[in-house]
Amino acid sequence: MGLMAGLLWLLTSCASKPTSERSLVVARFLIEAGENQPAVNVVLPISGVAVRAQPKPVVTEFDIIEVVEAEVDLGRCALFRLSVPAGRDLYRLTAANISRRLVLVINGQAIGVGVIDRPIEGGMLFIFMEVPDAALSQLVADLNYTTRKIQEEAARKG
Repeated sequence: MGLMAGLLWLLTSCASKPTSERSLVVARFLIEAGENQPAVNVVLPISGVAVRAQPKPVVTEFDIIEVVEAEVDLGRCALFRLSVPAGRDLYRLTAANISRRLVLVINGQAIGVGVIDRPIEGGMLFIFMEVPDAALSQLVADLNYTTRKIQEEAARKG
């Protein structure tokens, strides 16, 4: 709970700093909801793909260790490296939810989606984002900046 309070403080204190400081870019993953589960509707900005997703994130900004750009057969994407505990949770979650979709939400906006076709091992999550290739590098840099800030705050709180 202290970490959440620290992040809230960090988010609110950034608003009063000079505009030359970077804004935090918060990434969270939602999982597609089943028929009888509570859900929110999210829509991707370019493709218009709509997903009924569970409102509670299954991966949060506290679970992310690093984000890197990756080049795979289908093109450029982002690779989210998760903490060991989050990686184990992701494996169990994806093993139990084959064929559902994971939705990447950044600062409250759905920006990527991927179908779970197998359990995700090793805490490495690849996701294609609906951003121009030219913007992907900056977005990855901003995500890593936020990750570092969160990790620094957690270390400070000890």
